[in-house]
Amino acid sequence: MSDESISLPRVLIVDDSRMVRASISRNIRERFDVREEADGEAGWEALLIDPSIQVVISDLGMPRLDGYGLLERIRSSKLSRIHELPVIIISGEEDDVARVKAREMGATDFITKGTGTVELLSRLEALTRLARATRELEASREALASHSPVDPESGLVTQAYLNWHGNQELALARRRNGDLAAMVIVIDHFDKMVADYGVHITELINRKLSKILSSKVRKEDTVAQMAQGQFAVLCPSTDLDGCSAFALRLQRAIDKLVMTYRDTRIRMSVTVGIAAGAGASEATTLSHLIGLSVQRAQAGVNAGGSKVIAESGEITPGELSRFVRLPVSIDHVLMQIRSGATSEVLLRLPDVAATLMPLLDLIESEFRCGLPLDALRQLRRRPPGEEDPHEGTTTKL
Repeated sequence: MSDESISLPRVLIVDDSRMVRASISRNIRERFDVREEADGEAGWEALLIDPSIQVVISDLGMPRLDGYGLLERIRSSKLSRIHELPVIIISGEEDDVARVKAREMGATDFITKGTGTVELLSRLEALTRLARATRELEASREALASHSPVDPESGLVTQAYLNWHGNQELALARRRNGDLAAMVIVIDHFDKMVADYGVHITELINRKLSKILSSKVRKEDTVAQMAQGQFAVLCPSTDLDGCSAFALRLQRAIDKLVMTYRDTRIRMSVTVGIAAGAGASEATTLSHLIGLSVQRAQAGVNAGGSKVIAESGEITPGELSRFVRLPVSIDHVLMQIRSGATSEVLLRLPDVAATLMPLLDLIESEFRCGLPLDALRQLRRRPPGEEDPHEGTTTKL
């Protein structure tokens, strides 16, 4: 079991009234992490040393440095992370002159000391999404400038790279009369999770699934995020049985994943749509292959979710004619060991040993060092329905 702590978006509240700071903090702390400062100078120092701040809420009348002075420093900052920060000004309902001045200096929004919790949370969530989108846009531009195929937000490859690389893999499969499988993985009831837990928490859940996928696929597989709660995986040299086995194993691991936020336990399930083929078989183009996977995943969601759907309908462990695992990539196994993901390697030790048997036979024939080759050949693969003692993690949001 492992715990992973993920921080909430941080809001800086700058006001010389302790009661005002406490009131705002009490209203938003379920969805946001809060930092408080008592004057503009202290608020400015906090911005310089704390890059996690995403929104500033500031009063106007304060000692040392007032709200206008803080706003001016923010908008004239050479640091883009500070210069682009959303700033909400606390003002009186009838104080139009102050609002006009603050707006001209770059204030993003205004609230009064009596603004309700629901309205305040809505504004903050909208502004944090705007701030995040701005940062992602800058990161994407930087990635584009460096010709990086990686999406800076998810850590997976971009859709553009998935399409380009997938067409290369499909052409190779045709030439070699080989296999290419596509999976589309959808988080079940994602819209309801957004309504129940808020945008930020569901984005953290989305990133958690990104990490799970990137750790479980082989080095030669390609994973990309298609939308919030939806991912595509391309698996070269993999037939329908192998892809179905992987999907069932992934689904079982996610079913056992428990995420905690404060005192709330959050579970999720996924539905997987699968399409496999090469050349003139099931799919003739990559877009057709992925499109079929999307349709099948959506059919599984409409049928209640937590399903693996292929051309023949729902796939269950008992319906697989044989339990075919994805071919083992020794490079990927070594990478998992070096990164500490030994539990993933333990799951596939029989397959790893089978892949290495020709090399071990050669070593034994050359050096006669007494390798237990017969015992290694007898290592048993776990049937598809058998419980996996290594699967299941608890993640703290």
